Amino acid sequence: MILVVDSGSTKTDWISVNQNGDELFSTQTLGLNPQVLSSAILKERIINNFDLYQNRSKVTDLYFYGAGCGVESPQLRIRKVFKEIFTKSKITIKEDTYAAVYAASKPGEKCIVCILGTGSNCTYFDGKEIEQRVDSLGYVLMDEASGNYYGKQLIRSYYFNSMPKELAIKFASEYNLKADQIKENIYRRENPNAYLASFSRFLIEHKSNLEFQKIIKIGLKRFINHQILQFKNADQIPIHFIGSISFYLKDEIKKALTKKKLTMGRIVQRPIDELVKYHKRLIGNKL
Repeated sequence: MILVVDSGSTKTDWISVNQNGDELFSTQTLGLNPQVLSSAILKERIINNFDLYQNRSKVTDLYFYGAGCGVESPQLRIRKVFKEIFTKSKITIKEDTYAAVYAASKPGEKCIVCILGTGSNCTYFDGKEIEQRVDSLGYVLMDEASGNYYGKQLIRSYYFNSMPKELAIKFASEYNLKADQIKENIYRRENPNAYLASFSRFLIEHKSNLEFQKIIKIGLKRFINHQILQFKNADQIPIHFIGSISFYLKDEIKKALTKKKLTMGRIVQRPIDELVKYHKRLIGNKL
């Protein structure tokens, strides 16, 4: 049994296939970002899933693509957790940019692939290899135009009284905006990035508002300047986008790219399906 896993900070999609490429089951857990979660929480989120726990000894190959796996120490942490659970499996761990490339690009295609979900990232694919120009330093220092970035800007807008009054009233009616609650979730609890990203729904629902449009445009401009334009040939190749923020802000992204004379490529909201197709092709090549 093969497990293909696409993990962000908010949620993790799991799909199992057999050696013939037939899908056996699919399931979902909370996010498994090893940069912001302890080993105990990572393990708990996996073993509490019925399908995964029941089939743990049947897994022979596990392919995990995850946010927070771009550096060695978080990779080692989650690898150790997987080894304790999937004791008979070979384990391959790669950062989520690989999943984005495999899901969005065509075989051999030169392109730039961007992730705009709970966090954000950007990579260049030359048709064979991935090139990363900027190492992600996470939600505190980077993640521009991501869900947690926009959530952060909304909270700031509310507290600095720049949010339109009618929207501020509605915002406060839908979320607990007490300072103690916000600080508790950001500074003391696990998954502060996912917590911040939960506020981005409000931005998307009211994105026609001029103040919110300004927030969206600034985030996208910063992401394009700091990430996409690191690559000199960015204006010569398609730029694909992965993730929920990409999907819901696709019109705004296209406008922002057009201003920079860049070409919008594919938008993939849920990469796990395309990722499984990629692994099925690998299985087919081995048969």
